[in-house]
Amino acid sequence: MEDIHIMEALGRAQVVVKNGKVIEVGEPLIKYCPLFVKYRKISELNKETIKKNIEFRIKDFGLFTENRIVESKECVVEFGTSEIFMTALKNKLLDVVVIVSDCAGTVITNNPYLVQGLCGRISGIIKTTPIPKVIEKIENANGVVLNKDNAEINQIEGVKKALELGYKKIGVSVSNLEDAKKIKELEKTYTNNSKSIKIVTFGVHTTGYNKLDVEKYLKYLDLITCCASKGVLEAVKGHVKVQVGKSIPIFALTQEGRELILERMKELERPIFIIPCDKLPNINGDFYI
Repeated sequence: MEDIHIMEALGRAQVVVKNGKVIEVGEPLIKYCPLFVKYRKISELNKETIKKNIEFRIKDFGLFTENRIVESKECVVEFGTSEIFMTALKNKLLDVVVIVSDCAGTVITNNPYLVQGLCGRISGIIKTTPIPKVIEKIENANGVVLNKDNAEINQIEGVKKALELGYKKIGVSVSNLEDAKKIKELEKTYTNNSKSIKIVTFGVHTTGYNKLDVEKYLKYLDLITCCASKGVLEAVKGHVKVQVGKSIPIFALTQEGRELILERMKELERPIFIIPCDKLPNINGDFYI
């Protein structure tokens, strides 16, 4: 099987990696991202800076290779999808989460540090090749790979697998917002008199979504990242229960999402400034598209 991986990262530029080497970098949708300025000192997103960053990730934690580090306690940001899910698992707000990883595809796990290790420093995985050594590490860390033969990325089937394994409180990341609707429908399908199912959906990788895209599926989302999307900012007005961050915020849209963010707040050692606000979102910057 050809070892090839495709990820959208750093301004949603498409990056192609083959046999551990970056062979193609597309044009980013944006040239500036405050997160990469803050954490990696990258002042402009272009093909060269994107290529160097992905090469750094390959060298640093084995992205797309058999050297992949799969477990981590290191938090890249205070509030990210993996950080929020990690805390929710540690503190039993969720039983399991369904995520996407390079080298494995859709993964189901109740190990908080596997969630952070696999997802803390990746972006939107479009296609990936199964790497047996990485899959073995994931399984040894209490992860279930949906399809070891082809590293399928299918969050709907991943949630079904979690339900079949007996989990009741499930978190799932969705980059295709249409999936959120189908996943929420599984709550009714699998709930019966003896058990109640709760699935928390987290919309991710939203740069490029327009307002109508987001509005159509907003009621099926518990949390959503803003990324650089004006569409998200416009669609969530009047629906935000908690916002974290002002440059690239994350929004809780339901009480379940709110509880996950507040639980994450409890773990932070840094001081936190909290103020009630009737008009959300509240943002900094003009780089949204």
